[in-house]
Amino acid sequence: MATSLFDQFISPVLLGIPLIALAFVLPWLLFPAPANRWITNRMLTLQNSFISNFTAQLLKPLNTGGHKWALIFAALMLFLMSLNMLGLLPYTFTPTAQLSVNLGLAVPLWLATVLIGMRNQPTKSLAHFLPEGTPIPLIPVLIIIETISLFIRPVALGVRLTANLTAGHLLMHLISTAAYSLLCIMPTVAILTSIVLVMLTVLEIAVAMIQAYVFVLLLSLYLQENV
Repeated sequence: MATSLFDQFISPVLLGIPLIALAFVLPWLLFPAPANRWITNRMLTLQNSFISNFTAQLLKPLNTGGHKWALIFAALMLFLMSLNMLGLLPYTFTPTAQLSVNLGLAVPLWLATVLIGMRNQPTKSLAHFLPEGTPIPLIPVLIIIETISLFIRPVALGVRLTANLTAGHLLMHLISTAAYSLLCIMPTVAILTSIVLVMLTVLEIAVAMIQAYVFVLLLSLYLQENV
């Protein structure tokens, strides 16, 4: 039973070719492309409004130097949100449920923020490892703790996204299996279970959007410390 539950998180393979690459490319094909007309359709207008409001809220606490990351943050937000939402469809694969994929996204971006801080303001960046007024006996311990907390940030980003999506998918799988099994035995209970499943699906849609936002928001906070 445990094996069948986690089979849904295995990367599908067709003729020896991993289909995870197709899952990465598909979201970009679903977004409407800008037209050369003055008046665009409602879908494109809604998309542009969402991107503008999201980028404005995200970059509000950053100074001018951090605004260069606006395109990266907006693209990453749409990318993660699309992958998370598409993974809720039946017979689909969610790449962001893989820890390796999330770490592959989190580590380079986190490392870029750290390197920017080391290049632009090395004194202030190194000062985070040792707060002012620290007693001398606690200096080695604090440096070790701050170093660990710095390097654990990308791991926390990847694990948070993976754990939330994996838990939601497993819970939906268990409840749907229970509803199908109870359909012939106790139809009333099966109907109630199906209602719970619908409510959980709506919740998972919200979680998929929120987790993408949290991922990008934390990256912006890391960038704020280094610009």
